[in-house]
Amino acid sequence: MKMSLSKILGVLLLLTVCVLAACSDSGKTQEARSAEPTEEKSTSYTVEHAMGSTNITSTAEKIVVLTNEGTEALLALGIKPVGAVSSWSGEPWYEHIAEQMDGVEVVGQETAIDLEAIAKLKPDLIIGNKIRQEADYENLSKIAPTVFAETLTGQWKDNFTLYAEAVNAVDKGEEVLANYDARIQETKESLGDVTNQSVSVVRFLSGTSRIYYTDSFSGVILKELGFNRVGEQADLFTKDNQMAVEVGKELIPQMDGDLLFYFTYLPTGDDSASATEAEWTADPLWQNLNAVKNGKAISVNDAVWNTAGGILAARKMLEEIQELLAP
Repeated sequence: MKMSLSKILGVLLLLTVCVLAACSDSGKTQEARSAEPTEEKSTSYTVEHAMGSTNITSTAEKIVVLTNEGTEALLALGIKPVGAVSSWSGEPWYEHIAEQMDGVEVVGQETAIDLEAIAKLKPDLIIGNKIRQEADYENLSKIAPTVFAETLTGQWKDNFTLYAEAVNAVDKGEEVLANYDARIQETKESLGDVTNQSVSVVRFLSGTSRIYYTDSFSGVILKELGFNRVGEQADLFTKDNQMAVEVGKELIPQMDGDLLFYFTYLPTGDDSASATEAEWTADPLWQNLNAVKNGKAISVNDAVWNTAGGILAARKMLEEIQELLAP
């Protein structure tokens, strides 16, 4: 049966309309799907710390840090803080971190932080320490999420791990610590039998001195390297204090060891401890120490061996020990 031209054109027109309608519906469906909100992966995380729990909504970009060892932790993680407390010595930073800290705002000292300066920086994370700033925690928390370590001892790795968690860099933190542990092993192997010697650590301050033991910053590192401590010093310490004790000149004989490292605390603007060092090291009891007579009493840097207290100082201390003692 033949169809007239007009009928054929009518059929073609109908088919065209149907195809266009189908395409239009498909486009609307696709457009509707594109407009649907996508579920974003949450970056919020909670950190348990010395003052409780702190929720952090996203990885911090502007961080204020309130301890020297905390500053070193951030730098080792590749993070430059916007604000930090000044170093105990230096203007305002320790020599071994000064270049990395260029441009960082000073927000007081560990024991006297500047809340106004911190607030002006508008940080999105604050890192501090309970033993230093417990009284300021509430005010700090009003400025930004705040995470506190418990204390400051030679166990700096515990604090470092917490800080890495706080800045959402756990994997990087583990890598940094693994590299440090490898460096300990390398240094230990390079020293060989040197670590069989007994070691003593002494610090001179203004008008007094201390013997530092196994829970001090330098003490932990020396222990990791395998050094023995002077047996006679054990009675000076208690179960709750394995860090440091203040001593009088009558106890100078107990400072002796095969190796004696000593350092002097010279905070910025105060060199009074230099007189203490000169007085004590000229004392006949000091001069009679075997370490002194054998040329094994070694003056080292207080910032590196004690006050900085962080991973960068630990690395530098290992370098110094290797330079001083490796066969």
